[in-house]
Amino acid sequence: MDLAELDLTTAHLADACIRSNIPVRTVTLSPVIPGTRTSGRVLPARHAGSVDIFLEAVERSRPGDVLVVDNDGRTDEACVGDLIVLEAREAGLAGVVIWGLHRDTQDIRGIGLPVFSLGANPTGPLSLRDRAPEALSTAEIDQWTVTSDDVVFGDDDGVLFVPASDLDVLLAKAASIRDVERAQAERVRQGESLRSQLRFDDYLASGLTFREHLRKIGGAVEE
Repeated sequence: MDLAELDLTTAHLADACIRSNIPVRTVTLSPVIPGTRTSGRVLPARHAGSVDIFLEAVERSRPGDVLVVDNDGRTDEACVGDLIVLEAREAGLAGVVIWGLHRDTQDIRGIGLPVFSLGANPTGPLSLRDRAPEALSTAEIDQWTVTSDDVVFGDDDGVLFVPASDLDVLLAKAASIRDVERAQAERVRQGESLRSQLRFDDYLASGLTFREHLRKIGGAVEE
């Protein structure tokens, strides 16, 4: 289910969600190592000021899972450092996604496991909080609640969560979108503008919305 092996991006998958009437659950997080990608079953963990929650999550993990850390989007402390990332890699996890900050950036880059976060801060956890009963079953990532019933994908554009039950349909739809758009891009490179491909002059004179026009001609940028 690796994005690189599938030759898909989070953008393809987000478009597939839209066209399949599945909520688009995206988060603006950046890879610590630019160009890296991750994908796998969500392994949720809610941080409460101590790394033991992450160790417990990894203890329950399956190879290929992605540790998804909920630190409430805090930007005053980092909650994941190099030791947890190394532990995750050695346990066979496919990556770490943090709704919050990381630290030990140089060491994490050396480890090589894909890590996505809101950014870096040298400060570690500032306080010990009460652990939520659902600390290992759900994670709140921005406005989204995710569980092990979800699959997470991450690349340079950000992070996307999709229901595991819809994965096969979305992957097929995303592949179709990718193929059509790449064919259009190749035609542009060969000298045929996108406006020409989509009969843009006809659209301007039609009185239709752009989506209605695309439906009429079988275009696929927005449909």
